[in-house]
Amino acid sequence: MTSAEKNRSNLPATTLLIKGGHLIDPAARIDAPMDVLLKDGRVAEVTAPNKIKSGANEKAEKFDARGLIVAPGFIDLHTHLREPGQAYKETIATGTVAAAAGGFTSVCTMPNTAPVVDSVEWLEWLRQPERGAVVNVFAIAAATRSSKGATLTDFRALHSAGAIAVSDDGKPILDDAIMREALVLGGELNIPVVQHAEDTRMTENCSMHAGARSFRLGLRGMTAAAEASIVERDVQLAMHIPNARLHVAHLSTADALKSVRRGKRAKARVTFEVTPHHFTLTDEDMRDYDSNYKMNPPLRSASDLEAILAALADGTVDAIATDHAPHAAHEKEMEFECAAFGITGLETALALAVTRLHREKRIPLSRIVELFTAGPAHCFDLRGRGSLIRGSIADVTVFDPKKKWTFDAAKSRSKSRNTPFDGWQLTGKVVATIVGGKIVYSA
Repeated sequence: MTSAEKNRSNLPATTLLIKGGHLIDPAARIDAPMDVLLKDGRVAEVTAPNKIKSGANEKAEKFDARGLIVAPGFIDLHTHLREPGQAYKETIATGTVAAAAGGFTSVCTMPNTAPVVDSVEWLEWLRQPERGAVVNVFAIAAATRSSKGATLTDFRALHSAGAIAVSDDGKPILDDAIMREALVLGGELNIPVVQHAEDTRMTENCSMHAGARSFRLGLRGMTAAAEASIVERDVQLAMHIPNARLHVAHLSTADALKSVRRGKRAKARVTFEVTPHHFTLTDEDMRDYDSNYKMNPPLRSASDLEAILAALADGTVDAIATDHAPHAAHEKEMEFECAAFGITGLETALALAVTRLHREKRIPLSRIVELFTAGPAHCFDLRGRGSLIRGSIADVTVFDPKKKWTFDAAKSRSKSRNTPFDGWQLTGKVVATIVGGKIVYSA
């Protein structure tokens, strides 16, 4: 049971009829007008318009979804909620409120906190109802003790306590033997090892992508090879270790994508995510020394971005993930090279996908919904989620794909404001977020 489910367990059961909307459920191969009935936290019925049984119809609370897209609840595979230890940046409570405003019914929280979530005790702490989560929080535990890359954590105990994956995100697992051992053990338990693909021996003191822009600004640049070399090594390992499951976090380069494509063709269990900022911006978009454009992986070249767009369109990309990385103002308002890496992303992800991928690149809405739902659910085996087939968990996202709006970072639900998208005019707005059959956000 997730922390949000525990928070709702003492609330009275409700029946909710979502009526008049256009359902897009890629896992169920539905892209048509449908009514959806939610009862006791589950999907009770999915029918053609006005075909719900009259008795259930009369008792249900009604939600008018005319003109709107109804989708399975969005899942973010890569969220930094900053607890324990860094509540001045974000809390589980504030971060999940931001997630709900962005249409996410489930988030997978990264373990690079203070202290690192590398024990059953800390895993249980962040899953407690007292944390105040309003959406489902799934824990990713550290792969190595204190994320130092030297000694594996107790995968078996962490998995039994609820961890859905392991990762040292924020840091890579550099040692070949340790990564091999992690993939072997992860394969035995059937859980993914999530890799932050960066050879930090090649990126020390670097703060942006290595290119013409970094040269003009006089900043040390991270080469594409620093990412691609780790991805290539990991894919090779995954191809030769029985049952190994590799998930590449926030892939950002064309060369790394080539390695993943080879792994997928070889039927290795390799999945990966891309972020909205990496399919929207390049290093040339970075304003002079504006640290709101500083993230890791950094904004890459135009050719890298085009390769990612192609992979989004052709079905290679498994999921869109936000890499929501909130920081306090004082951690960003300093010299670019010293500023913290990372930007917020939960409240802008859908709109950037609709604006950039659907409206500009003509990628179908059904594919975009898949990247937020069935795709991530498959990556981390979140069973009962990612679809609205009868009997599945009643997590639903309702959005208006045509709504134009302006993102105002000052009004963000997150505690932090570090985003390059402040003031952007976007298309595509979340109207309601429903978790376990209960509306937790309504525009």
